[in-house]
Parts: sequence; C-alpha cells; structure tokens
Amino acid sequence: MRLWLLAGMTIAMLAAGAVQATTVVPPGNRHAEQPPIPGGSSSRTAALKTTFEAKYRKVHRLLSTDGALMSKIDAVARDYGIEPIHMIGAIVGEHTYNVDAYDRLQTYYVKAVSYLQSAFTFSHGGENVVDFVARPEFEACDEASGSYEVWSCREAVWNRTFRGRSVDGRVYPDDRFSAVFFQPLYAGQTFGIGQVNPLTALKMSDLVSKTSGLPRLDPSRPQGVYQTIMDPDLTLPYVAATIRKSIDAYRDIAGFDISGNPGLTATLYNVGNPETRARALKAENERRLLTGEPAKLPEENYYGWLVNEKLAELKALF
Repeated sequence: MRLWLLAGMTIAMLAAGAVQATTVVPPGNRHAEQPPIPGGSSSRTAALKTTFEAKYRKVHRLLSTDGALMSKIDAVARDYGIEPIHMIGAIVGEHTYNVDAYDRLQTYYVKAVSYLQSAFTFSHGGENVVDFVARPEFEACDEASGSYEVWSCREAVWNRTFRGRSVDGRVYPDDRFSAVFFQPLYAGQTFGIGQVNPLTALKMSDLVSKTSGLPRLDPSRPQGVYQTIMDPDLTLPYVAATIRKSIDAYRDIAGFDISGNPGLTATLYNVGNPETRARALKAENERRLLTGEPAKLPEENYYGWLVNEKLAELKALF
C-alpha cells in the first residue's frame, strides 16, 4: 500500500510541475504468471524442433562457459552506468524467444566478416534510405540534435506519412521502418549476440561513439553497420546504450527508476520505443490521479518475465 501511495505522490508532483521525483520500481515480476508468448515466437521455435527451455539452456551455456565474453559484458555495462545483469537479460531473452544461440562465440565473428563482404544496400523498391529520408517530409528531422533524435524523428515520419499509405502514386508497406528499409538480405535475419536492429544501431551511434569511442555508423555503408552489430566486440556497446536509453526515458518522462528490475529493461529491449511507452504510462497515471486510482507501475512482458524468473540463476553467471 505504501508503494502505491508513493507512486501516486510522484505522479502528482510531476503533473503539477513540482520537484522532479522518481519512484523506484521494486525487483521481480508484477504478473504472477508469464504473459502470453506471441505465436510467431512459438512457431519459429517449433520449426527448429526445439523448446524455449532448451534455447534458454543453450544461451546460458554459452555465457557460462565464456569467461572472456562475460568480462567484456561487465566492462561495457560499467561504461554505460548500468548493471551487467541488464545486458545478460537482453541477450538471454533474444536467444530464448527470437533466435537460437550459436554454440561458440567465434561463429558471431565469422558471420560479421561475411556481412562485411556482402553486397547490399539499405533500400526499398530501388530507393536507397539515404535518398528516401532526403525527401521534404523529413526536413524537420534535420534540425534534431544527435543520431537518436534524428532517426527517431525519421521513424515517426515514416509511421505517420508513409506506412501503409500511397504517396506520390506509390504504395508503401504497412510495416515497420526497420523492416522495410533495413533488412536487405531477408526478413528476420539475425543480428548478432545482442540481436541489435540496424535502425536501433543507427539511433545509438552518437552515444556509442561518445562513450566507447567507436566510429559513427553511416547508413550509406550498410556492410559496416551489419559488421558492427554482428561482431560481439562492437555490438555490446550498442546493447548497453539501448538499455541506458530505456532507463533514462522511464526516469525522465514517466518518473520511474527501473534500473533495479532487469525484467523491465529486457521488456523494453524487446518491444523498443521506450520514450513512446514512457509517455503513454505517464498519461495513464495522470488520468488515474484525476480519478483517484493508484498509479500503475511499469510491467514486464513474457520476455522480461522470464528474465526476472531466472534472475538468481543469471546473476550466478558473474
């Protein structure tokens, strides 16, 4: 009861423009049982003639037997001011529900080289994404500061103006910006140990360059983008940066500190768009405040639920 009261007070202060305060979200799951797993994840797993538990055990084994990888995760996490368990949660969730882990880390390095040597572009219907975002509809995005703001703006323009619509006599797919322009080889291809989407990598490019000193990514050089997200040494900072952005968004926008709940950061790693979701939660809690309802805490999805459920086992990896 005290927690709900504290949450309500926090929202009240935010709504009134008072001193910025945050509510610390406690560890653990809000749901007693795992939320439903999407059918696509289940069908992919069945097609591989395996199970979620078997996939979880496989990625757990990869992590538990590679001390060098765990050391890299720990070091990168510290660079971004997060606990390494958040990165472990994201990696475990991706390889349990989306793809199967490779048996050896070396395989990811080999795949990275193969992408660098491939010929492809970030384009749709013969139009390169660099030319596409030079259209007048995207002009306002050029005023944004930083790669995260620029590419988030472009993604919003895509959703608002092009997705599923006919523009200048051309019909655009009713699909995500990242799926239409940034999967040039085949839909659903894997993106390394962190399963980082190329669009997400482009968003995080400035933060990673500033924090880790890596070169900024260039959408006109897609091979370099794919090599980065496939190479474990290069992609881990992008995993950490993505989690850092989610934690910051929920603190700054919705007034919740989720840094002590790896299931929530894993959930946001899975679903993306943390700012949009934080704004929606803030609006919901402002509505609840007016109607006398208790504030709603952030909740985990099926993916994050597993991370919290296995938390003791995952922490033991360190």
